[in-house]
Amino acid sequence: MGLYAAVAAGGFRRHATYRVATAAGVFTNTVFGFILAYTYMALWDERPGLGGYDMAEALAYVWIGQALLATCGLMGGGFEDELMERIRTGDIAVDLYRPADLQLWWLSVAVGRSAFLLLGRGVVPMAIGALAFDIALPGSALTWLAFLVSVALGVLVSFAVWFLVALSAFWLMDGAGVVQVAWLSGTFFSGMLLPLTVFPGVLGEVARMLPWASMLQVPADVFLEKRTGWGLAEAYAFQGGWALILLLAGRVLQAVATRRVVVQGG
Repeated sequence: MGLYAAVAAGGFRRHATYRVATAAGVFTNTVFGFILAYTYMALWDERPGLGGYDMAEALAYVWIGQALLATCGLMGGGFEDELMERIRTGDIAVDLYRPADLQLWWLSVAVGRSAFLLLGRGVVPMAIGALAFDIALPGSALTWLAFLVSVALGVLVSFAVWFLVALSAFWLMDGAGVVQVAWLSGTFFSGMLLPLTVFPGVLGEVARMLPWASMLQVPADVFLEKRTGWGLAEAYAFQGGWALILLLAGRVLQAVATRRVVVQGG
């Protein structure tokens, strides 16, 4: 496990060197946070208590989303393009000869990246949002800890989804279409645009059952103390269950792919 810890630490340091990109990301998240916050204020003025949130909780949800947008890879895991390129060029053969598991290697890279992005791109927009708006904040240190655990599980689910997307390059000449579908799904079904509790009827029920809910909706509800006691255990079970299912699916797909490697374009 020391190898994978070193890979994760390397992923953290690697992204820490991109200071300009990090600053640009903080700026972008903050600007979009303000746009969404004022949109939510107008919507919640018209529909108080929408989705089971009061105004302060709805505004907190906005800034949680901005904090987790990159951390949980709602619009991209940050590694899939590199992995897909290595598959396309045949460099994946080098990776398979390493004395390390392919899935665990890229998981370690993703964990290191997410840890940095939570600190580098998540904390500042959240702090600005808390200063600029009256947002709901947890009253207990245990809630903050529970939130971090939920975020960690969300990162696992996100990695598992994007790992499956990347492995599609073993069979597709161009994986851009799969990436686009995953990007749109993550944007819509994670609750980034609106909380999934706002979605009506069957659409809402289905959306809340999909893995993307693990990346934002569930951590946000833990933060807002909508999931406590047995509800918190159920939230963790939901996230952990999807992480296990998708990681196992990635393991199976990896095994199938590496038995029948097709080098595309090289």
